[in-house]
Amino acid sequence: MSWQSIRFEELYAEPSRNGVYKSKEFHGSGTKMVNMGELFGYEFISDQEMKRVQLTDAELKKSGLQEGDLLFGRRSLVEAGAGKCSLVTNIQEPTAFESSIIRVRLDKGEILPRFLYYWFRSPLGRGRVYAIVSGVNVKGIKGSDLKNIEVEFPDLPTQERIAGVLSAYDDLIENNRRRIAFLEKAARLLYREWFVHFRFPGSETTKFVDGLPEGWERRKVMEVSEYLSRGITPKYDPEAKCIVINQKCIRDNRVTLHLARKQSKLVPAVKHVRRLDVLVNSTGKGTLGRVAQFHAECSNLTVDSHVSIVRASEAVNPLWFGTTMIDKEALIETLGRGSTSQTELSKEDLGRMEITVPHISLQIQFGEKVAASRAQVEQLLLQNDKLAKARDLLLPRLMDGRLPIPE
Repeated sequence: MSWQSIRFEELYAEPSRNGVYKSKEFHGSGTKMVNMGELFGYEFISDQEMKRVQLTDAELKKSGLQEGDLLFGRRSLVEAGAGKCSLVTNIQEPTAFESSIIRVRLDKGEILPRFLYYWFRSPLGRGRVYAIVSGVNVKGIKGSDLKNIEVEFPDLPTQERIAGVLSAYDDLIENNRRRIAFLEKAARLLYREWFVHFRFPGSETTKFVDGLPEGWERRKVMEVSEYLSRGITPKYDPEAKCIVINQKCIRDNRVTLHLARKQSKLVPAVKHVRRLDVLVNSTGKGTLGRVAQFHAECSNLTVDSHVSIVRASEAVNPLWFGTTMIDKEALIETLGRGSTSQTELSKEDLGRMEITVPHISLQIQFGEKVAASRAQVEQLLLQNDKLAKARDLLLPRLMDGRLPIPE
């Protein structure tokens, strides 16, 4: 099988472009804005929830996205982010990208964008991108270097067959992600129905005192927590056994370990992450305040000093407590102190945050209702992990000819 080798720029439909500088100007409405968090969290950029910004028509025209656009991380504090490639698919509403990202819009007559995305995921493609990464503290690539990369591809029918095989895995993964999002949203809506709008079982006959159902209390987080503290300052070692969660691992109220690192420092037992611990990003504008509850069973796992562990006491139901903290995410984001780039959330400020605590019987009833859907989410996450590993095993073999291309 003969593949063409061509300079990347020759496949462009228009010059590559950096996004608009709006990464710190987030609003609750406006245009969706893809930032490096989306590139870290997703292989495909489509209709995910993301930050929104107010853009002028000129800014949107400059940095708007279309189906088939390739996005590359232009700069990142970690090497894995520089040159990270994602594909834009199934955009449902106007979406833009910010200045830490390079957009490449392809001439689709000669190349299938999804095939080229997979090529950049292959060892050969990744190697050629990493070869142009530069910088010490902040890693980055330049559009002027990216356009000169030599890319290789077969004829269009072969591209379609290769992309079809790999897309079959990604389509299953995406379907599972949508099911996960639905299950998680249902749990959050039930929480708000019961504990925010007070339409819980028996609410019709419940007496209210000072704006709360009788017997409910306003308590500080520290009063219902067994443990609340930041993590460790890691000693990174790729050969070590201890996994350390960082802020990039916490997104969309989930903890993902593929961006975690390994470290060798001895960790106090109390700082080992336990099942149903709540983790809160506690440093930096844009990441501070993200909340997730850890649901998996995992030994030898901790968090770094930019993440806080909040462990529920025995006085509250842990599933109710985790959902409560997630529901407070917007408030937690406002509790940070300091300069724009060095905002910190202290454990004291987090601990003083007030939450409404209902009867333990109602907490338990809520926990029982969401436990089954949470177990289903964990199974779907496990399926996605297996599907991704199978896809990543096939990918280099299809790209280098070790596996025959299916007809």
